[in-house]
Order: sequence, then C-alpha cells, then structure tokens
Amino acid sequence: MQVKAKVKVAAQAVFLATAALSGAMAHAEGPALRDYRSLALSGAGDRVVALEANDPGGLPRRPHSTVVVRDAASGKVLNEYDPCATCSYDRPSWAPDGRSLAFIASDSKAGTAMLFVAQQGKARQLLTIKGVANTARWSPDGQRLALLATLNARKQVGAVEAGAPQVGEIGEVEDAQRIATVPAAGGALKLLSPADSYIYEYDWTPDGQGFVATGAKGNGDNNWWVAKLLHIDAAGKERVIAAPNTQLNLPHVSEDGKTVAYIGGLMSDFGSIGGDVYTVPLAGGEPVNITPGYAGSFNGLAWRGKRLLATALIGADHAALELSTSGGKHAVLWSAPASTSGADGRMSFSADGTMAAAAVEDFRTAPHIVAGRLPQLKAVTQDNAAFTPQVSVQSISWSSDAFRVQGWLLGPEKTEPGKKYPMVVQVHGGPAAAASPRYVAGGEQANPLIRELTAKGYYVFLPNPRGSYGQGQEFTRANRRDFGGGDLRDILSGVDAVTKAAPVDGERLGMVGHSYGGFMTMWTVTHSQRFKAAVAGAGIANWISYYGQNGIDQWMVPFFGATAYDDPAIYRAASPIESIKAARTPTMMYVGERDVETPAVQSQEFWHGLRAMGVPTSLTIYEGEGHAIRKPDNQRDIRRRTIGWFDRYLK
Repeated sequence: MQVKAKVKVAAQAVFLATAALSGAMAHAEGPALRDYRSLALSGAGDRVVALEANDPGGLPRRPHSTVVVRDAASGKVLNEYDPCATCSYDRPSWAPDGRSLAFIASDSKAGTAMLFVAQQGKARQLLTIKGVANTARWSPDGQRLALLATLNARKQVGAVEAGAPQVGEIGEVEDAQRIATVPAAGGALKLLSPADSYIYEYDWTPDGQGFVATGAKGNGDNNWWVAKLLHIDAAGKERVIAAPNTQLNLPHVSEDGKTVAYIGGLMSDFGSIGGDVYTVPLAGGEPVNITPGYAGSFNGLAWRGKRLLATALIGADHAALELSTSGGKHAVLWSAPASTSGADGRMSFSADGTMAAAAVEDFRTAPHIVAGRLPQLKAVTQDNAAFTPQVSVQSISWSSDAFRVQGWLLGPEKTEPGKKYPMVVQVHGGPAAAASPRYVAGGEQANPLIRELTAKGYYVFLPNPRGSYGQGQEFTRANRRDFGGGDLRDILSGVDAVTKAAPVDGERLGMVGHSYGGFMTMWTVTHSQRFKAAVAGAGIANWISYYGQNGIDQWMVPFFGATAYDDPAIYRAASPIESIKAARTPTMMYVGERDVETPAVQSQEFWHGLRAMGVPTSLTIYEGEGHAIRKPDNQRDIRRRTIGWFDRYLK
C-alpha cells in the first residue's frame, strides 16, 4: 500500500479518553487544575453556569464539583451553590427569565436524588426521590420543571456503569427512566411518560403542553439503538413521531411547534454523538436528512427562534453552524481545532442565537471558558493560566485505500537529535466515536497515561481510522461488517506515516485500547507481528459468545447487518479468538467485574487462549467496576500496570 504523509504542527488534538486510562486523580504537587462541565449560557447571554471543581491531588475520591455562576463578559464569579457536600450535581438549567437555576444533586450512597432551585445565592430543595434522576428542564412559561427519574433504580443510568447483580430471575425487573414534572413553586412529583417506556432524552414542546423524546420499551441499557422518536402529551399519552433505522440524539422542536430536528446516524454508544441532522413534522412523517453528504459529524443541536443551530466535528475542528432547513448552504459561525462542551451539545447558545459559550481545551492548553458574540468568542477564565504545554503535538494525515485518514502524534517536548523513540498506538473506543482533545497536564491531573508515557520518552499515536466521526457518515459507516479489516489497515498505514515524519523506532511499537479499542488490540495481536507489547482494556475476543453475554446486544445489528443467529459467519470472521494461534505479542488485559458492555468473560477467554499458545499475558479483573473504571485506586493501578508492561517489552 502506498502511503503519503502530510504533517502539520498543531497545538490541538482529537482524543477519546477512556475513564479507565485517563481519569485518575492527581497526587503531584503544584497548582490545582480547574475543571468545567455541563456549561450553560443564560438566555440573555449575560451569565454562564457550570459544574466546576479543582483537582488538588492526593484525594481518595474525585473532587467535589459545585454549581458556579459567572459573569459571561468578565468571568467573575457571581454565585456558588453547594447544598449537598456528599452529592454529585447534574447539568444546571436556566429558567426562561434567566434569574433562577434548577439542578439535580445525587447521593449515590444514600440512593437518593434531590431537585434544587437556586436564585440570588440561595438554593431551595424542591423534592427528594429514592432512585436516580437527571436532566432538569424548565417549562417554557417557567411554572414547572421536568426531569428524568428512575424510581428505586437498581443501577446508575448508562451502560458504562456497573451492572446490577445478576441474581434471581433475570430480566424480571427493569429500571424505567421516565419523564416527571413538578411545580416550580413546589409540590408533588408527577410521573408522566408510560411506565413501560425508557426515555433517554427529551425536550418541552414550545406550548408547554407536552414533550418530544427518544425512548424504547424494555431494558434501557440495551434498547437505545432501537429507540423511536416520540411525542408525549400532558396526560402522558405516547405517540410515535418516527421510527427511523438510525440511532437518535438531541430531539428539539421548532419555535412554531411544527417541526422536530434531531441528529441521526450510525452510533455505537449513547452520549457519543455523531451523524447528520434530520427534520420531521411533529405530527409524524418521514424524516428528511438536511445535511446529506456533509463532511463532518454533527454532535449538538438547538432551535433559537427560527434559526437551527448546531455543532459538529469537521476533520480535527469543532465548529458552530447555522443550518439551512430548505436546502441552502450551512454557514460555519465559529471553529477551532479544540475540544468544546456546552449544554447544546458542544456549545451553549443564547436565546436569540447570537451569543455562545463553551468550555474549551486541547492537548497543550488547559480547560477554560470562552464566551461572547459569535464569531468572536474570548477566554473569560484564567484559573488554569499557570498550566503550560507538556507535550509536543503533530497532526498526521495519510492515504489508506480510498480514504484520507487523520490522527494525532504526541511526544516529549524535547528530543535528542538522531535518537529513535518507542511509540504506543492508542485506539479509541466506539467504534463510532471521535475524540475530544484533552489537556495533558503534569503529574496525574489530566491525561495521566499520556503524560507519563511521554515523560518516559514514548511517543503516543492516536489514529482516527474509518468508523470514526469527523468526516461524515460514509466514513463512519466504512467499517460495517468489516471490524478489524479496513480500520486496521488505516492504523498500520498511519504507523508508516508516523515513522517517516517523526523519530519513532518502528521496531519498538506498542498498542493500547479500551472497549472497541480493546477489541482492536486483541485483533491486531492476532493479525500482525509489528507490535512488541499490547494492553487490551475491556476487549472482545469472540463476537459469537459476546452476543449472548453482553447487556447491549442491540448495538451489534446495525454494524454487522444481522444478528449472530442469522449470520454467524460474519461474527466469527471478526473474532480474534479464531486467529489465536497467530498471536505472539505479550498482551496485558483488564476489565471491570460487572461490565455490562464487554463482560469480563471475554477477556478471560482471550487470556486463556494466549496462555495456551505460550504468549506472555496478564489479566486483572476489578471488583465491582463496570465498563468505565471509576475508582481512582483502580485507575492508578491500571496505569501502573500499563506503563510497566510497555517498559518491560519496549524499553
């Protein structure tokens, strides 16, 4: 295969950080990194609220976030709310008048969730439920609040969380996340959506008389991939607006109440959004793709008056756009090669759509809040000004088959002339994902695995092979029924491009990945001898057995084209265990004991096969953990083992 490399130096990068590899907390001395999450701009654009926390290091748990309100022009802190020191807070929401906030506080130990309304420095508790809750939203008239509530929940919301113990009659009782409402002045909680439907996302209709939502019957972890677009009226009656064959995210209704817009596409994880934008009448009908063939992946959406605004990953850049709903040109309002986050996907827009705010970071620039009138957004916080670049960054692009592929190469800030360095390839999860840039800090505060590897003289390569977001749906769909085929060719040709562009020793290569990245690691060591060491987190060894073991089998049909019972050959052809006799690469593995998405038995099966082949291997199963490894001590242990494994075989 002929590979053409194009290199440009950049201060930003795209990277999907797994919770297991990059979420550990700091114990190093130095300034505390300020984190900003769930940012929302007020309707007038004059204030911004976010969940903020300092990571001071050395803590046995994650830092406690507080709800912080700032002046959007200066970044000055106006109010800070922290009514529950033992709780974690969910995304805050502005009231239509811009004076009040609503947010949910969850106490995981007590198994309760509380709804608060805050104004002028004081927070008032509106209600408490036994279970979990999220996504508080004000009605258009500001008189009511809605939220998603799961009463008596058996687990935290989301398939990446630790699964409920599998004892008793399996499937007899399922958690049901429902839309609920409560008067803003206080009163009883009213469960509205049907008890047999699991609601994933929702928004009020402009008249305040109902909701548009995505939902499905049955198990919430498993059925997001077959969710339908729903209307739920004030009495709780459910009506199907559309049942497209794509996955759905972010449904919103136009100002006149006639049209629903949503993001649809081939998506492999709830919350990891990338696709085209569709519209459909609220009354029902056939959805229309208003961004067909767009060379980017949309990940945010908001109606502002008659304007339909969106955010998208376009190549390596995150952008804000105004979309035409009538076949006209889609206008880019702002873009930058950086990671952004906000309440409307990757940004938050004012009520008239002229102003925006976001939390922004990249590999060399620490997180900060930007705000202003589009397209002139400026930094309004300086909390992380003391944090300096810790790594070198290059954007690498190369040709592979018919595609132009992009990836990021991170390395030590300083290298010795003439010296070659080992390199670790880190494959993102998904597979339909693309990564957001994450600042690499000193010590362990952000991206600790990358920081420790580069500090020890490694390069780290982050490819975005076919199947990733950022280049449109054709590119995202290009690995359907071809897991490990074209995407591995993309990665290997990307390694060739890197070795021509940087002082990387092609004889000292390692690979690491989590989830789909874990599968790709298992696949690679059974189909290539180029890597001298590998680390597979929460991988998949055998797609046939996996189909019957995991709690999310619905995701597989859009990617394989059929169930494992209807087309077992395609599942078997993509299974690393089928080629286990070709494995030679020392491979370490880890997984959570109660992983719903990639059960621990998959790692055990691959570990058993490697041992039978005489290949050096190690497997660690973390008690009580799910797909996302949450406990800081376990995160540190994974990182310690990973670096030790690469040091043993690559140094």
